[in-house]
Amino acid sequence: MEKLISRLKQSKILQIFTISLRYLLGSSFVHASIFKILGIRFTLKSGEGAPINTLAHFFEAMYQSGIYWYFIGWGQLIAGFLLMSQIFSTLGAIAFFPIMLNIFIITIKFENTNILIITSLILLANIYLLLWDWNKLKFIVLPKPDNYSDNNAEFLQRKVWIYLGVLFFLITVLIRIFKIKNSS
Repeated sequence: MEKLISRLKQSKILQIFTISLRYLLGSSFVHASIFKILGIRFTLKSGEGAPINTLAHFFEAMYQSGIYWYFIGWGQLIAGFLLMSQIFSTLGAIAFFPIMLNIFIITIKFENTNILIITSLILLANIYLLLWDWNKLKFIVLPKPDNYSDNNAEFLQRKVWIYLGVLFFLITVLIRIFKIKNSS
């Protein structure tokens, strides 16, 4: 498996796909985190009166918890930034995984097919990113891993991807804050 991943990492198309995927997943978390950090509901109206076994009630309970709502928001913001940074993208993919797995399990419970498809694809994309960085992660997973070798191509290691990631992060935060302020 390691040799296959190493060979695939030399493809410029897959390198661009991976960089873009990091930006996309990271920005989705950053976008979703801002309203939580600002203490705003996920949905437009309160789910307080909704039946107890509904998604609306679940979101309302998380929102009403206060500190947990902020904690989720900050966790998503940090994981999103790490992914978008490209330098810390492996750590971002690791941080992203339990959050996304949790969201995926929640969508299974509430049986919303459209959201389940989206969360499934996001979770698969996250798994792809973890496999992409297998050469770094094998030391955590395997009892006796082989030597570490950084098999990222020079194209993937260009600093422009870091600068773009930080720029996209800032743009995502500013757009989200601007939308929230204008909708109030």
